[in-house]
Amino acid sequence: MGSGQVTSSVPFEFQGKHITVAGLGVSGVPAARVLHGLGARVTVVNDGDDERARAQAADLAALGVTVRLGDGATLPEGTELIVTAPGWKPDKPLFTAAAEAGVPVWGDVELAWRLRGPGAAPWLAVTGTNGKTTTVQMLASILKAAGLRTAAVGNIGVSLLDAVLGEDAYDVLAVELSSYQLHWAPSLRAHSAAVLNLAPDHLDWHGSMEAYTHDKGRVYEGNRVACVYNAADKATEDLVRAADVEEGCRAIGFTLGTPGPSELGVVDGLLVDRAFVADRRQNAQELAEVSDVNPPAPHNIANALAAAALARAYGVPPHAVRDGLRAFTPDAHRIAHIADVDGVAYVDDSKATNTHAAEASLAAYPSIVWIAGGLAKGATFDELVTGAAARLRGVVLIGADRALIREALARHAPEVPVVDLDRTDTGAMRAAVREARRLAAAGDTVLLAPACASMDMFVNYNQRGDAFAQAVRALGTGA
Repeated sequence: MGSGQVTSSVPFEFQGKHITVAGLGVSGVPAARVLHGLGARVTVVNDGDDERARAQAADLAALGVTVRLGDGATLPEGTELIVTAPGWKPDKPLFTAAAEAGVPVWGDVELAWRLRGPGAAPWLAVTGTNGKTTTVQMLASILKAAGLRTAAVGNIGVSLLDAVLGEDAYDVLAVELSSYQLHWAPSLRAHSAAVLNLAPDHLDWHGSMEAYTHDKGRVYEGNRVACVYNAADKATEDLVRAADVEEGCRAIGFTLGTPGPSELGVVDGLLVDRAFVADRRQNAQELAEVSDVNPPAPHNIANALAAAALARAYGVPPHAVRDGLRAFTPDAHRIAHIADVDGVAYVDDSKATNTHAAEASLAAYPSIVWIAGGLAKGATFDELVTGAAARLRGVVLIGADRALIREALARHAPEVPVVDLDRTDTGAMRAAVREARRLAAAGDTVLLAPACASMDMFVNYNQRGDAFAQAVRALGTGA
């Protein structure tokens, strides 16, 4: 870890500045409103020119904001700052023109960070390829159990701009940050931060795994108290070592094994802390039982340890970790147990939309009939299948890119029976569940962990998970 003292961001005067907001939508519209309210001369540029965009443009125009629809590539004359929606790719012509003109580019996270007032609530930040939302929600639950005023913000819950500028006063914020948001947040300096894990994702946006990893690592820059990393994922520790942090900031690991000094881990069914104790070489502090984590799958226990590490870095007492984890209820479609039918458990992890998430889900059960498939997004499945092969009792494939998984199964698990459903209509899920029931025996788990996106068959992963749950409940009624 670097030891350079990091100063806070330089104040920015918005009054009278020519500011371009790139993109309408969930971040662009509120950013435009806020900047206009601060006295900036705001122009919004947007690639699309559909009915929704025109309605948003009309609302902003009524305030005096200029909106250019169907032209997100041209840099408006006189622009002194761009505030972009996080999803806009860095190689867009607008940003190339900005770089040539020396115009800075911020995302909504950077804007929120700059707009914090005196004595603003510190940020406990979480990023990673998978588990961000669950970890941030666990963290917020722990902080609330400690009696702190907090909210889960960023990619989820309350928007960061609302959290920073709203009337609610917070003691501390639990902040979920995507790699997109971190890319456009150059001056963010968290109290403490965690990178949960790193696996190839969004490489079409970042251009390379190196660039994706670099953007994730930005979350550690300037941390004051703790940089939390995954001891089982060396790449996260490497990012800590490379980070330039404030003097005294500590590297804190989390592990599913017995923790060493300056780590949190698991001993005899207990979550324990050997980082935030008086004598971490000799002592450990019990925080909670593994059974307090809902559900107690290995990757979810890792999420709980990361949340606990950030909470402990903020000074939360041990009992609040236990109480917060007990109070936490996971979102739908995240390793959610739907029902037991004839001794077979049916589990919905429709949120496992990439191979890394599916790998964690498959590792949670000893004997699985796996329902998988959808849009692969350029993924390959050999490593996933190799790791899960010993646990598979059968596989049911659905979706547009199912052949990629079928071919990986043929190479690495040829003895596992596979049902390839040659259909992509929404009714295919009921057929998939029926086929899975036929393959399963008592004691098995039928697991929907698609390792793929859902948009070939469903509106989103929520609808896919709902279809699975409906099909399972139909089994129970004999329908």
